[in-house]
Amino acid sequence: MPRFFLENINLSQPVITGEDAKHIGRSLRMKPGQPLTVCSCGTDYYCEITSITSDEVYLKINDSRLCSAEPSVEVTLFQAVPKLDKLEHIIQKSVELGVTRIVPVLTRRCVSRPDRKDFEKKRIRLNKIALEAAKQSGRGIIPEVGEIISFNEAVKQMSEYDCPLMLYEEGGIRFSEVQTDACKSFALFVGSEGGFDESEAETAKSAGITPIWLGERILRCETAPLTAISILMFITKNL
Repeated sequence: MPRFFLENINLSQPVITGEDAKHIGRSLRMKPGQPLTVCSCGTDYYCEITSITSDEVYLKINDSRLCSAEPSVEVTLFQAVPKLDKLEHIIQKSVELGVTRIVPVLTRRCVSRPDRKDFEKKRIRLNKIALEAAKQSGRGIIPEVGEIISFNEAVKQMSEYDCPLMLYEEGGIRFSEVQTDACKSFALFVGSEGGFDESEAETAKSAGITPIWLGERILRCETAPLTAISILMFITKNL
């Protein structure tokens, strides 16, 4: 069943407008009486098309329920910026796996170093990738790709989460040793192609961020976050 997102839904008279409405009418060639699903704030609304104009699709809600694909925990990925094609891959797959938000971070070993103004132009495409991945995987929300921030800003933001974690190839505890039972929000910090330097790791540890070790094998920067998210979803019973 086709799936669309509305930031705010009018429960008495839902309507889809803009590009999604054009897609429903012109590309999908849907007609009144056909079903589709609208997602808003983690709830799935099972609807029926009542009428279609050139740029509006009017709906009737037949049923609704919380989206079963949404994890019971909030996971924000703080990703040190790799080359753009790798970042696109990370965003797509991490959304499929269940992250709530992706925050790009500039660390000392980032090879790609876009300034904030240039990155804002790219962020439009990155959020579109997140949207398409959310549709494909049946998510109830659209995870946002945030503004690019500094390492220190990332450390500060991570302190607000129940369980802040940092992948560090030089050592740390295993995921099986992380106490997750009382945690509802997780922050996961992953390095770029060069990982984190020692001073960054020490700064993070001093701020209460737990270093996590994934074993002797060194994973690529596009493999490590997806591995960590998968493990985290598994141990929190969301996979």
